[in-house]
Amino acid sequence: MTTNDGTDPPQRIARLTPLADVLRQIEARAAPAAPRNLETGAALGRVLAEDVVIKSPIPAAALALRDGWAVQSDFTTDAGPYAPAPLASAKRVEAGEPLPGGADAVVRFEAVTLRAGVAHVLSPISAGEGVLPTGGDAAAGAVLIEAGRRLSHLQVASLVAAGTKTVRLREPRLSLVRARPQADVILDAAIEWIADAIKSEGGTAVVHSAHGGLQNALNDSSVDAVVTIGGTGSGARDATVRTLADVGEVHVHGVALTPGETAAFASVGGRPVLALPGRLDAALAVWLVIGRCLLARLTGRTDAEPAMTAKLARKIASPLGLAEVVPVHMKEGTMEPIASGYLSLAVLAQADGWILVPPDSEGYPAGAEVMVRAWP
Repeated sequence: MTTNDGTDPPQRIARLTPLADVLRQIEARAAPAAPRNLETGAALGRVLAEDVVIKSPIPAAALALRDGWAVQSDFTTDAGPYAPAPLASAKRVEAGEPLPGGADAVVRFEAVTLRAGVAHVLSPISAGEGVLPTGGDAAAGAVLIEAGRRLSHLQVASLVAAGTKTVRLREPRLSLVRARPQADVILDAAIEWIADAIKSEGGTAVVHSAHGGLQNALNDSSVDAVVTIGGTGSGARDATVRTLADVGEVHVHGVALTPGETAAFASVGGRPVLALPGRLDAALAVWLVIGRCLLARLTGRTDAEPAMTAKLARKIASPLGLAEVVPVHMKEGTMEPIASGYLSLAVLAQADGWILVPPDSEGYPAGAEVMVRAWP
């Protein structure tokens, strides 16, 4: 349908879809990406597609946990400072060395004295003291790390120490493209920020050039999802949602989230497409609340999002019926909300975290305990 002057009518939002319904659409229409093998040393920040299961006990034999004398604990039962017990079979060991046969404990050097070349223990020691038993790090058949976890530095180090050479991961590829070919520093800044956010949470961002980018991104069969920025409103040049409807199916246009009401969610060629508003604060808010859920679905991530609880320095007033992203600034041990509605560049630059006010709440009073999430 065209208008009297031959132009297409502006995009219209018929209704604002509740946030919970949008997230259900994503759950239903976005599938986890195909897994692949990757060397453990290169797996930092990626999401496990399969449990890492220990095949053999670690360690395979009992090891000394400290430097000292490896002894048989039974021979130390009656030892005391005035009656040291001789340990003819005692052997010096260093931390990490296997225990010699018959030994079941490691006595510290200061608890042993040498008399005529023979070690004498000055106090009794229990079996297992100073010893890492067989399977003490991980038993055979144990799950070292569960599928769905995003690998941290510590987890990668644990995998390397366990001798795990490769792991099975999901690393979805997401196309990022701005809707308009004209130069736009706001859209470029949003793309750069979201690309970093995707990488930090286990995905790979494929940034398309602005010229022909939207069509190329939608036709790129090598990616698992597409994220567009801009063109979702009702302006004369806004056509992203119309384009998505022409080549696929638009499931949502208009989300009950502020900022970010003009966002859309669609499917094109079997791939999910998240269309973000062209306003920087709205694009970031939609990514935080909806985009990260899409990425978590694609990676198969199941671990909890990092968050902390904190008290509000002053109240938050929020519109009923809309979920709202509210940036906060840490001040003297409390969180102070620093904006509502439109989030300026100055506000975004000062934010230490953000709060999501649910749609059934009109906000929070000063002193309320709230969940604060970090910016990616």
